[in-house]
Amino acid sequence: MYNAKIYVTYKESILDPQGEAIKTALHRLNYENVKAVTVRKYFEIKIEDHGQNIEEQVRKMSDELLANINMETYRFEISRIEED
Repeated sequence: MYNAKIYVTYKESILDPQGEAIKTALHRLNYENVKAVTVRKYFEIKIEDHGQNIEEQVRKMSDELLANINMETYRFEISRIEED
């Protein structure tokens, strides 16, 4: 069994509207020293090992569903879960 952690964020060239809205709200609350806010998506997926390439599966899941590859980028970490 494997645990995949996938982190998705906007590409640097794309404006993060949610992050900008949060930054504006923080400024209204007198947190003027906040210069940037980045909102990310986080997924954690448990995958059984059936002899397939886990890294390739996670990459395909991310490309096909979890990230909008036109606007977002992602990175992932995969770790083996030791079963008792």
